Amino acid sequence: MRIAVTGSIATDHLMTFPGSFGDQLIAEQLDRVSLSFLVDDLQIRRGGCAANIAFGMACLGLNPVLVGAVGNDFADYRSWLERHGVDCESVHISETQHTARFLCTTDQHHNQIASFYTGAMAEARLIELRPVADRVGGLDLVLISPNDPDAMLRHTDECRQRGIPFAADISQQLARMEDDQIRQLVDGAAYLFSNDYEKGLIEQKTGWSDEEILDRVGVRITTLGPKGAVIDRKGEPSIHVAPAPERGKADPTGVGDAFRAGFMSGLAWGLPLERCGQLGNLTATHVLERVGGQEYELGQKVFLERFSSAYGPDATAEVAEHVRCYHP
Repeated sequence: MRIAVTGSIATDHLMTFPGSFGDQLIAEQLDRVSLSFLVDDLQIRRGGCAANIAFGMACLGLNPVLVGAVGNDFADYRSWLERHGVDCESVHISETQHTARFLCTTDQHHNQIASFYTGAMAEARLIELRPVADRVGGLDLVLISPNDPDAMLRHTDECRQRGIPFAADISQQLARMEDDQIRQLVDGAAYLFSNDYEKGLIEQKTGWSDEEILDRVGVRITTLGPKGAVIDRKGEPSIHVAPAPERGKADPTGVGDAFRAGFMSGLAWGLPLERCGQLGNLTATHVLERVGGQEYELGQKVFLERFSSAYGPDATAEVAEHVRCYHP
């Protein structure tokens, strides 16, 4: 199964605030917030939703096609991704803009306040998917992850026109995009990804109920943080996927991207949806244990041992014949 991952490619600037954001907010003055947080730490890491997802898929043994726009400062980052197995031949290089920047502060409760500088990402709207498909011999699925809004809409429209199944992952762009744009991105998606908060926001902005959304998408996947994930289909019982136990919590940045990487890998291998969710949960756990969306290592032996511990030997037998982690 040939999968293209479209979306942001960025550098992450990750900071840690030792207190609680909630303690700094005055309920009666939320309409005029003016705050500054003195942070304890700054980590600069490779990031961007599409790059994180593609990296995770490659670490599991796939060769995903990354589609996005970057600046001419991308050389080292490109080398890193290609060394791990990501196809970067369809990444657009801007002649004038820097690669996008994600600036995020995390408090002691793992709440986050973030800003995103678009930079070269704005040029992603110039990318056509047809040449990408022609280069790799066709596309079986395109993931539309957070990106320049016009690029997300263009890629979605092109998938519809060319009959390419697409997965919608609006997440960070829900706050930016208009209601009719959200409806355009959701309607007809083979898969719809969100977390539990975003699920309610999608329903609010589209004006569609949960049932009405299930009339319009094939599979709806909702991540629930420490409670795992739930997978819904029209007329079918919900599948709750238990979380994979973590070995500590370092930073939540990129956890959702890693879930998508594991889930999409399962789809590429033709695994049942429950196994896809389990792969997503365990991959996400690896990111939670490190600072940065691409700072983890997936070792073949340890990954399958942890999978077996979380989900049992029968589930492990189904995935073991497909998983080919980058590290032994």
